[in-house]
Amino acid sequence: MKHVILGNGPAGVIAAETIRKHALNDDILLVGDEPEPPYSRMAIPYLLKGQIDEAGTHLRKSPDHFERLRIRLLIARAKSVDAQAHHVHLEDGTVLPFDRLLIATGSTPARPPIPGIDLPGVHACWTLEDARHIMRIVQPGARVLQMGAGFIGCIILESLVARGAQLTVVEMGDRMVPRMMDKGAGGMIKRWVQEKGVSVFTSTKVDAIERGTPLLVRLSNGQQVPADLVISATGVRPNIGFLQHSGIDCALGVLTDETMQTNVPGIYAAGDCAEAFDAPSGKFVVSAIQPNAADQAGCAGMNMTGKKARLRGVTQINVLDTLGLVSSSFGQWQGVPGGTHSESADDANFRYVSLQFNGDVLVGSNAIGVTDHVGVLRGLIQSGVKLGPWKDRLVHEPLRFPEAYLSSAQAQHTRGLGIA
Repeated sequence: MKHVILGNGPAGVIAAETIRKHALNDDILLVGDEPEPPYSRMAIPYLLKGQIDEAGTHLRKSPDHFERLRIRLLIARAKSVDAQAHHVHLEDGTVLPFDRLLIATGSTPARPPIPGIDLPGVHACWTLEDARHIMRIVQPGARVLQMGAGFIGCIILESLVARGAQLTVVEMGDRMVPRMMDKGAGGMIKRWVQEKGVSVFTSTKVDAIERGTPLLVRLSNGQQVPADLVISATGVRPNIGFLQHSGIDCALGVLTDETMQTNVPGIYAAGDCAEAFDAPSGKFVVSAIQPNAADQAGCAGMNMTGKKARLRGVTQINVLDTLGLVSSSFGQWQGVPGGTHSESADDANFRYVSLQFNGDVLVGSNAIGVTDHVGVLRGLIQSGVKLGPWKDRLVHEPLRFPEAYLSSAQAQHTRGLGIA
């Protein structure tokens, strides 16, 4: 059996290892388009901080890891896929035949249509090569403007502050981390970051970047900000453009069933590029977090070898540490139609909890500064337990959620024993 895996990030590597575990003699080819050993993008901020070296970003530390597993590595970029013929066409003209194909090509940074976005001194922070450019420029006192204050942007932000940058952050949304946090939580994170010496403009766009030394960044609020470096962290999108006309169904990402198989038998997807079917919600979900990539890759790898595996669900979890302030987002934090909402805000101490209910079931939450019981919120949401009278108590006193968890967990245990 010949397996081709497009993408050598966490999803691709885990899938390759899973295939080898269950198919000792199958041929496995792992294709990546960067001249680096397989590495984790999530490790780049630690590289920027100086906490690890480049080798520390590598997904597998042993130089002969893939050779020992007889996983062949190829540096190349896919141009197209012929699903019917079971061929991958590479940009250099090579054609790769396959029996099983995994699409694990991840995401690619969005490029906002801003005049000057292609000037020298404007970079994404996505690859090791990007990190090398940033480390050369960002020395203590360097003026850096970052576009975007989403999840990835806040991780980059922390690295830049650690390197001593004079940092300005510009976010189009009305709050920081707008795709993870509600207005109260996002506003609290903004205030925390500002108190740490970072300039933050929300509800603001970059209108243009003008050439010069330094660069001059013109904002929609009328301000002009000089910058030695501009970092674009305006989000990512699944890297699936090469699948056009392939016959593989795509929406936001590559559509898969619970086995991670696409509409074409023998072709699978996993990781940031996959729009996986989430059985608990009955929806297709792109969730670009590494735990989901690992789960999806393991599931796909099993099925590619003929074993039976199903994805239990797409975990909708984000936990973020922004300059020491820990925030979390679970489930349907935006709420559901006809649902109930409650919140508690302690602005002076940077503590915030927002709960979202569907009937008497907790379906989503935002939390800031609540680190001791963050697993409790996750447990309540993922279990889908009916809270009964505890729902009304939590509407009025959201911080009592640990008590609600203990009570509901005990009730579930009692019912499981058949005790009336």
